[in-house]
Amino acid sequence: MEFELSAAGYSFNQQIYFGEFEILLSKIAFCYNLMVQDKVQLPNDENTIRDKLLLNYLKKDEIRKSIGLTEFLFDREVPEDYSIGRTDIKVQSKNTFMETEAYYIIECKRLDNDNTKGITGLNAQYIKNGICRFVSNYYSSHYGVNAMIGFVITPMDIHKNTDDINFLLDNCFPQAKTITNLSKETFIPNFEYHYRSTHQKDDSSELNLYHLMFDFTDCLL
Repeated sequence: MEFELSAAGYSFNQQIYFGEFEILLSKIAFCYNLMVQDKVQLPNDENTIRDKLLLNYLKKDEIRKSIGLTEFLFDREVPEDYSIGRTDIKVQSKNTFMETEAYYIIECKRLDNDNTKGITGLNAQYIKNGICRFVSNYYSSHYGVNAMIGFVITPMDIHKNTDDINFLLDNCFPQAKTITNLSKETFIPNFEYHYRSTHQKDDSSELNLYHLMFDFTDCLL
């Protein structure tokens, strides 16, 4: 018996995965709100902030059950199988059991209000060591969609800072291969600062990147 593979349903299936990912990101944003409500105290350290979010919330069974995260597994600092990348957060679902490459990646970066349009500031690092790594296949993108979380560590107008990231994309980082700049999204209730951008990967496929900006300025030690 022969089986014929068809791409006819690919676009439809991709939209399903995008919808699943948006639900996942909504629950991660809910966990961020819990962190703020809990007045979690954090050092100014990217990995420690990520670990607090991951270990105390996303991987805590009580919270996972209460907000419907039990269909996802979260791992930190996981090496990629087919590149040199190490993912900040790897998210597996039931699909991963059928296709081992079927997972989502979330990269975390700190953001501050220093040199926001300069090529040496944290906004530039957000692009160079975040967005560009997805575009270059340093990180895999099985579904054509992944995400970044910006840990805001100094007081700022987050929408204005997003405009500054777009300025850098337009003027300093052609290697990001930006198709559409970061634009505001509205799918997460009670959370204002989420965006989406699109980029062309080195293999010419299109990548959608969601961007969640978590303001931790009141939580830093």
